[in-house]
Amino acid sequence: MPETLIKVDLSQSAYENEMVHNRWHPDIPIATWVEPGADFLVETYDWTGGAIKNDDSAEDIRDVDLTTVHFLSGPIGVKGAEPGDLLVVDILDAGTLKGAEWGFNGFFSKNNGGGFLTDHFPHAQKAIWEYEGMFTKSRHIPGVRFGGLIHPGLIGCLPDRAMLEKWNERELGLIATNPTRVPPLANPPAPKTAHMGKLKGEAAAKAAAEGARTVPPREHGGNCDIKDLSRGSRIFFPVYVDGAGLSMGDLHFSQGDGEITFCGAIEMAGGWLHIKVDLLKGGMAKYGVKNPIFKPSPIVPRYDDYLIFEGISVDEEGKQYYLDANVAYRQACLNAIEYMKKFGYSGAQAYAILGSAPVQGHFSGVVDIPNSCATLWLPTGIFEFDINPTAAGPQKMIDGSVDMPIAYD
Repeated sequence: MPETLIKVDLSQSAYENEMVHNRWHPDIPIATWVEPGADFLVETYDWTGGAIKNDDSAEDIRDVDLTTVHFLSGPIGVKGAEPGDLLVVDILDAGTLKGAEWGFNGFFSKNNGGGFLTDHFPHAQKAIWEYEGMFTKSRHIPGVRFGGLIHPGLIGCLPDRAMLEKWNERELGLIATNPTRVPPLANPPAPKTAHMGKLKGEAAAKAAAEGARTVPPREHGGNCDIKDLSRGSRIFFPVYVDGAGLSMGDLHFSQGDGEITFCGAIEMAGGWLHIKVDLLKGGMAKYGVKNPIFKPSPIVPRYDDYLIFEGISVDEEGKQYYLDANVAYRQACLNAIEYMKKFGYSGAQAYAILGSAPVQGHFSGVVDIPNSCATLWLPTGIFEFDINPTAAGPQKMIDGSVDMPIAYD
């Protein structure tokens, strides 16, 4: 078995573990070093560091401090890596930590994080999912069972100082255009809850004051939430600092394209990745790479029959947008939710299914003015009943006696 380079104790606060961090900053010390060609295991906390519990209350989702996330294992230094190289990362395997065979999915309150459809679902709700080997079911969402595809929602390399300054400048500039917006337009540095790994004292305080939050994806990778970065994937990351500084976390057991509920995949309570690393010297210039590129996993949950919901860039109030693929995908999601409600699901349950099950999202047409067309592909095989349209009309398969716990503000 390969060596476990980074271990986590789920009964311990993530802040006590010097091998993890929750901000991006070039001054965060390398936690451990490896040679090119090495393979190793990395254990991870859930992205909130254990703030969400396996229970039937959504109060923890409502009250979670989102300035703490994400807790990432790393940075891992690769000897010989220099700015301009490409770090080659193979995800050889992934799994669940013993005793953590469950995950959670939910929606944050509009006043604390929000989500893709927060105007329709403004209050915190939560669903717990139990694993049955490679499959999962939820006591809060009856009638569905599907195979998972474990993947890191967040993986990337440390930025250099110039890149960090660019991130902060553009994101703080965006916030300044509407500083009172709820949810906010972006997330500024939050030094009080920063965990800077092995960095201590005044140096840690200085870095925390400017450390970039881990919430969005950026040029280095980061929180891309790509469900196909699973076992068998190969990722090519731009290198910006000596050693590359690879970090990872936010493991998902399963996810729909877009992770639309924000707390949207089945967030794993604890997991591990088997990783191999190598280098392509000077690869950024050779291949014109400024964002990561990857080869997807050959392993996918095999569903061959889908119901496909269209959406166009006209919102639910009838407002016309010009080729706005984001609005179009939102409408495709809302159309799928309305359809599933006819079979007895609550809107919240249907929303959670779209965030956690292996649905596919496609931008299907982005040239026909004024309407973009996006599609959401819902696999019919995840349901324990027939969800296809028939002449008899939809039958109430879910009786409504079970729903996701909700916590009002």
